[in-house]
Amino acid sequence: MIISKAVLTRAKIIKVVVFDVDGVMTDGGLMIGDDGQEYKTFNSHDGLGMKLLSATGVQMAIITGRTSKVVMQRAETTGIMHFYQGVEDKLAAFNDLIKKLNIRPGEAAFMGDDVVDVPPMLRCGLAIAVPSAPDSVKKRSHYVTQKHAGRGAVREACELIMQAQGTFEAQMAQFFK
Repeated sequence: MIISKAVLTRAKIIKVVVFDVDGVMTDGGLMIGDDGQEYKTFNSHDGLGMKLLSATGVQMAIITGRTSKVVMQRAETTGIMHFYQGVEDKLAAFNDLIKKLNIRPGEAAFMGDDVVDVPPMLRCGLAIAVPSAPDSVKKRSHYVTQKHAGRGAVREACELIMQAQGTFEAQMAQFFK
C-alpha cells in the first residue's frame, strides 16, 4: 500500500478514530430476520486491527445512524470506548466527542461511506472512505482504502495510522518473535 506524505502527516497526529458501522465495519448489507432481529457480519481482521491500534493509545469511537445491540457488543469486544448510535446528526456527535476528549478536530480521523458521513469528514483531520463510497464522498476524503468495507478496510485504516505514528512494527513484533 502506497500512502502519500500528506496522508501520513495527517495520520501522525490522530488521537481518536471514529468509525461509521454499516458500509465501513460491515459490507453495508442489512440482514433482518422475521423476528425483527438485526444481524451483521464483522471481519475478524478488522477487529484485531482495532485492538492493536487501541494498544498504542489511539482511542476509537463509533458514530452510527442505526441502533443495534450487536454493534454495542462489537464495540465492547474491540475496545471502543465512545459509542453513539441512532444518530441523525453525525457532525453534532463528532463535535460532542472531540469536546469530551478535549482534542482538536484535526486530531480525529473519521471513516465513512456515504453522504451522511461527509460533515464530520470535512471537519476532521483525516477523512477515510471505502471504495464503495459514492464519488462525492471519495472526492472529499484524504484516503480511500484499497480493501472493501467489511473485508479489511478498517484494519487497513488502523495499520495506516500505526505506520504513520511509528507504532506498527512494535505491535507486529509480538507475533513474530
